[in-house]
Amino acid sequence: QVQLVESGGGLVQPGGSLRLSCKASGSIFSINTMAWYRQAPGKQRELVATMFSGGATNYVDSVKGRFSISRDNAQNTVTLQMNSLKPEDTAVYYCYVFIVSKSGANNYWGQGTQVTVSS
Repeated sequence: QVQLVESGGGLVQPGGSLRLSCKASGSIFSINTMAWYRQAPGKQRELVATMFSGGATNYVDSVKGRFSISRDNAQNTVTLQMNSLKPEDTAVYYCYVFIVSKSGANNYWGQGTQVTVSS
């Protein structure tokens, strides 16, 4: 059984910063891709940032230069540092992890954490 637990969301003013974390636990053999998605009200879920097992990263254009994804393989944790936040960044943020465990290779999702950017 694998679980993902997210933390770090909240309310922040425009221009502010937040740091989201997601920790995977359970019978994990290896972790491949780790990523963050977000879903704003009335919109489809959007891929925000990806970090591949080799360390390469990818970002949606709207967050380039403002967001940074990182991972701690020893702690099975992925982090999203969000700077210069804008109201349009308001959404529920979900971590995503592709894990090889006792159950095989599967996709796992965090429970979601609300990020609200408002003055």
